[in-house]
Amino acid sequence: MPPTPTPRRIHIPEDLTTTQLKYNGEAGRAFITALPTRTADFLDRWNLRVDGTSMHGVTALVVPVRRPDDTPAVLKLQLLDEESEGEAPALRHWNGDHAVRLLDHDPTTGTMLLERLDHTRMLSTVPDPHEATLVIATLLSHLTATPAPPGIRTLADIAQAMLDQAPDALRTLPTPETRTLLTDCAAALREVAPDPGDRLLHWDLHDENVLAADRAPWLAIDPKPLAGDPGFDLWPALNNRFDADDVLWRFDALTDALSLDRERARAWTLARVLQNALWNIEDGDPVEETDLELARQLRNPQ
Repeated sequence: MPPTPTPRRIHIPEDLTTTQLKYNGEAGRAFITALPTRTADFLDRWNLRVDGTSMHGVTALVVPVRRPDDTPAVLKLQLLDEESEGEAPALRHWNGDHAVRLLDHDPTTGTMLLERLDHTRMLSTVPDPHEATLVIATLLSHLTATPAPPGIRTLADIAQAMLDQAPDALRTLPTPETRTLLTDCAAALREVAPDPGDRLLHWDLHDENVLAADRAPWLAIDPKPLAGDPGFDLWPALNNRFDADDVLWRFDALTDALSLDRERARAWTLARVLQNALWNIEDGDPVEETDLELARQLRNPQ
């Protein structure tokens, strides 16, 4: 039998506290306050033992653990919200096919037990951005191949909310070029919104949400699932290690791999730029220059 690791006191990273307070306010504060007790409860409930130093993303604590049969896993504890509530159903639907495998789940809190991947080998460590883009394209071609399971939030609702919000929000922008670019993004969205699609989307497949594994070269983690058109899933791979001269190559590589209609994919990607811009405006921040450059290039692609 392997030696039993010495249990460790669960450390709550300061950065996790900061981001929870920033994005979730009092709900984030309550989540952080309850986190030590919640972690201990799930270690007991699922008969787990701590097996390493805790890690964290923007809003979740991830604790390396071992199951009773000594299988390595991770315990993911997060605040349940509209983005995270679909994560477990999506992972269960994919069942380990090009995505991390879900081992157990508590629907009340959103806590999950996941297979352990190699967090030291993110796709972001691959030097060639073209190779990384093609990896994401391959993953997306599998992940978006089937309809979303019932209960996943829909791109139809998100698209309509953006169209409702955009006119007033865009009027607040200080420069005519930015207003024109984003007005064109809204117009592109308006064209495709009546047919929003039904595929299971990851929504956040950037190169730090792709990890290496023993059973597969690369697997997707941390979905924020939507039911919708796969064209809405392309933006992270265009934005990774942004290179204005590479936008159209990446866009063509992604649309080819996913067998997407190029014009519809262009419109849904411009819709994603609009979504980011509306968030920036709501937060009182300037629109990201990388998003504006994406809009420039995709507004009239050659």
